[in-house]
Amino acid sequence: MLDTRELGRRPGSQREVVRSVPAPAELGIEVLRVPEGSPVELDLRLEAVMEGVLVTGVARAALEGECVRCLEGIDDEVAVNFQELYVYDDVRHDSSDEELDDEASKLEGDLLDLEPLLRDAVVLALPFQPLCQDDCPGLCVECGARLADDPDHGHEAAVDPRWAGLQALKQEED
Repeated sequence: MLDTRELGRRPGSQREVVRSVPAPAELGIEVLRVPEGSPVELDLRLEAVMEGVLVTGVARAALEGECVRCLEGIDDEVAVNFQELYVYDDVRHDSSDEELDDEASKLEGDLLDLEPLLRDAVVLALPFQPLCQDDCPGLCVECGARLADDPDHGHEAAVDPRWAGLQALKQEED
């Protein structure tokens, strides 16, 4: 929660805020996330406008997760830009703006809650299928070996089970 009292509802007044906050729980996707409690660096500009407070900023955080192809650990960083208008809770809109009013972020008194905005910005910036490297070959489908560690990895040609009986006869003959 950020306090906006210093802006005093004077359109045009603004304030720069640099803050480090702990990451909320479950900030990310299943295979890539910001660890809970790790620092999220916020660089914000709060600007008073007629309807409320416009928040513009950048959030930076460390990521951890795993490659979707080879399950190797990933340690990375994310930096996301965001902008959101938080409307004053006592501002009246006509009926045509009723739909927009339901979706708008609202100030709670003079406080604004950045967590939903931060969560949306970070989750949308994450890759849907994170990779340890752009050309990750993944795992061997037969034995599960990591192909990046052994590029010449291979197996003997599989014997068709319908011919297994003949192969057994051939081995008996030898």
